[in-house]
Order: sequence, then C-alpha cells, then structure tokens
Amino acid sequence: QVRLVESGGGLVLAGGSLRLSCAASVTTFSINDMGWYRQTPGKQRELVATVSRGGNTHYEDSVKGRFTISRDNAKNTVYLQMNNLKPEDTAVYYCNIKGGVFNRDYWGQGTQVTVSS
Repeated sequence: QVRLVESGGGLVLAGGSLRLSCAASVTTFSINDMGWYRQTPGKQRELVATVSRGGNTHYEDSVKGRFTISRDNAKNTVYLQMNNLKPEDTAVYYCNIKGGVFNRDYWGQGTQVTVSS
C-alpha cells in the first residue's frame, strides 16, 4: 500500500514563499520520478515540476526561476520551494510519484495554496 502525505500549503501574500513537502510511504518498490502538479476549478491538472531519482529536474515555464523541486531519496520525500508567489499560482497542489513494475502513478490528497494580491 502506498500513502503520500503532503504538508506546507496555506495562504500567503503575493511575493511571499511557501515550502511544500510530500512523504511517500513505500516499501515494495523503488520510486522513479517524483513531482508536483496543480489544479484550479474547471481546469485540468497541470505539471509544475518533476525530479528524477538521479536529481534531474523539469519545470513548467511559468515557475522557472521561482520554484525549486528537490528530493531526499533516503526519506522518500519530495519538496517544492515556492518563492515570489503570484496570485496565478493559487491552486490545489498534488504530489505525484511514479514507480513499480509498470511505473504506475500515485497521488497525494492535495494541499491548497492561496496567494492573495
């Protein structure tokens, strides 16, 4: 059984910072990619950032230079440091991991990030 526990969301003023964390309880397979996605009402879930097991990162264009993704493989934890937040970053942020024989997706429950202007 896989469980992802997210933390760190909240309300922040524009220009502020938040740090999201996601700890994965996984015992039966190795985690490949870890990442963060976000979703607003009426829109599809979109990729924010991913990090491979080896540390290679990928960012959505609008967060480049403001967000930093990192992971601790020993703790099966992924982080998202979000700086210079903008109102358009307001969304529910979901943690994602991929792993196992078929590189299956697993999702967290989501954490709300609200940026006020």
